[in-house]
Amino acid sequence: MTDLKTKSEKTRERLLNAAGRIFAEKGYQDATIAEICEQAQANIASVNYHFGDKQTLYLEAWRHAFNQELGQHPPDGGVSRQAPVEQRLAGRIKSLIRRLADDESYSFAIIHKEMAQPTRLLADILEKEINPQRQQMFGLLRECLGQDASEQQLQYCHASIMGQCFQLLRLKQIQQARPQRALPSDMNDIGAFAEHVVDFSLAGIRAIRSQTLPKRIQA
Repeated sequence: MTDLKTKSEKTRERLLNAAGRIFAEKGYQDATIAEICEQAQANIASVNYHFGDKQTLYLEAWRHAFNQELGQHPPDGGVSRQAPVEQRLAGRIKSLIRRLADDESYSFAIIHKEMAQPTRLLADILEKEINPQRQQMFGLLRECLGQDASEQQLQYCHASIMGQCFQLLRLKQIQQARPQRALPSDMNDIGAFAEHVVDFSLAGIRAIRSQTLPKRIQA
């Protein structure tokens, strides 16, 4: 019984890994159960047994990819909770960039495909899984910006950071679509790119924070 259970769990794992890879490459509409099963070395009955249908496989493949990526690249970047807030924010930014740069990371690519061809299947799971990460980022930004920062400033800072990070994903997808076009050489150094995003973001946050200081002094 134990051997059968282990074999079943391994089949499920292979299906999730293959599905994540194919959904990231082709999107929900163009991915087929047959291709996923072929890559997973499993049969269609296994998909029916473990997931029931393609929609459930899609959701579970995204969740599986997302949680694997968080395990490989912890969202705090390995920075202590007792560290100064700018270091904690830097750790979170660097972790996000490492996840985006990892060729074995599929969750962001699946989201990108979802944005291009919406299925609306991921809406609930994205809110449940991603929102906690987003709120932790917002908490760090509030702490960095200070109590006088407006909600608009908070939202804009978050959008600026995410935009810089996701530029890396866009460049990767351009390269995949046009293999003959290499990434700019400077973008191949993920560590240097991450340091730049951190430096650029923190400089902007400090500048915005300094604009709010006179309000507090006058009060």
